Amino acid sequence: MDQRIIDRIEAVVGRDGYSTKTADLYTYGFDASIFHKTPDMVVLPRTTEQVSEIMKIASAEKIPVVPRGAGTGLCGSAVPIKGGIVMSMQRMNKIVKVSVGDLWVDVEAGCVYDDLNRELEKYGFFFPPSPGSAEACQIGGMVANNASGMRAVKYGATRDFVMGMTFVKADGEIVRCGTRTIKDASGYQLARLLCGSEGTLGVITEVTLKMTTKPKKSAYCLVAFNDVEDAGRCISAIIAKPLIPASCELMDSISISAVNQALGNPLPDSRAIIIVEVDGETDEVIDRDLGVVAEVAEEQGAISITPSRDKKQIALWTAARKSVMTSLSALKPGFSSVSLADDMGVPISKVPVAVKRFQDIAAKYKVTIATYGHASDGNLHTKMLLNPLDKDEWDRGVAAVNEIFDVCIELGGTVTGEHGVGISKAPNFQKERASELSSIVAIKKAMDPDNILNPGKLQEWEGSILKNLRYPCKEYM
Repeated sequence: MDQRIIDRIEAVVGRDGYSTKTADLYTYGFDASIFHKTPDMVVLPRTTEQVSEIMKIASAEKIPVVPRGAGTGLCGSAVPIKGGIVMSMQRMNKIVKVSVGDLWVDVEAGCVYDDLNRELEKYGFFFPPSPGSAEACQIGGMVANNASGMRAVKYGATRDFVMGMTFVKADGEIVRCGTRTIKDASGYQLARLLCGSEGTLGVITEVTLKMTTKPKKSAYCLVAFNDVEDAGRCISAIIAKPLIPASCELMDSISISAVNQALGNPLPDSRAIIIVEVDGETDEVIDRDLGVVAEVAEEQGAISITPSRDKKQIALWTAARKSVMTSLSALKPGFSSVSLADDMGVPISKVPVAVKRFQDIAAKYKVTIATYGHASDGNLHTKMLLNPLDKDEWDRGVAAVNEIFDVCIELGGTVTGEHGVGISKAPNFQKERASELSSIVAIKKAMDPDNILNPGKLQEWEGSILKNLRYPCKEYM
């Protein structure tokens, strides 16, 4: 990057507020996806005003800027594929104010999810979306991707809790939008528009979140099945009872085998399991709901039903579920677990159909696919096991992924339930949202006329996703 521009940015953030060191640039070229591209500069602002000044410089010089949270995203949203500046929000990490009587909390974009909930717990409240990367992910990144997690079926996604925010436009203008009131019926909802925009419309610097009371009681029930379709049908039947669980996680046989091999058999040896969480204010409510889960599971052919209130047992089950992605690589030496299809949503009643068709697609292309996820809200995850050095494996993997996404769209679902679009889902996002693309393009053009905010992603991506891979497959590096 031109020294003149570096000097101008140093005048804004100080010498310790940026880096052009090779090792730092390489590191910030990753997120948790399969992609990598080295930026020209990393900037670490401390205030909204500094973000504004940096954006003014970038706008004048037509430099791409990619906002970045903790880099836990799985789709390449934070990978700077056009180079330029990675703007890391990690130093803007304060909880600004908790207003219990008004049910809101103000946080800076770099505030870590678990840190926020530790503070809210002091008041008996929490921010529920519960992403798998809770110990690291930042609120700004959660908003930018409309993140959620296992409790979305009962509590909703990040967007459902965003009351307002401060963001900086591409030209450096600082915008405060939304309110600090529970109801807000006025005009265009810019705060909600920024949710899920993945850094393409503005740099989020501060967020006002609605909080809710934390349930006093909870319990889990692990249910095992001889068939993954039975497990899927059980989930739909629990909800139709009606019972809305706090969460309900599905794991297929490949997921179970991988976790048991890697972690020493914490799960029952079966073809599928679901892990159901119920919560409420009294033991009576918990007992009632556990009884409903057991009744429905028995009707749906469960081979074992194990309820538990033991925190150690629950932590073991939860850790096992969260370890699927890393455990998969243990199944085949020399193979890696990669995020290709990764995260999609289908109507809850279609989960059994979707899982079966995913298995058929895996067999057709001779690839290993594990299916698991937050099945009570129809949000399924797939991880693929392949040799990352083999071009043919990548080609077969992407062909399988495209068919998986076609199935989701056909079933009335979506290509992304919670992880965003970024690069890995961009072609299929464009297919799913074909009738919306002209409107999406118009909004992007209006808010970022020079296309400097996270350019080349989502609706702008062109061609195959097999570019800029972080793996040493020479054809696709």
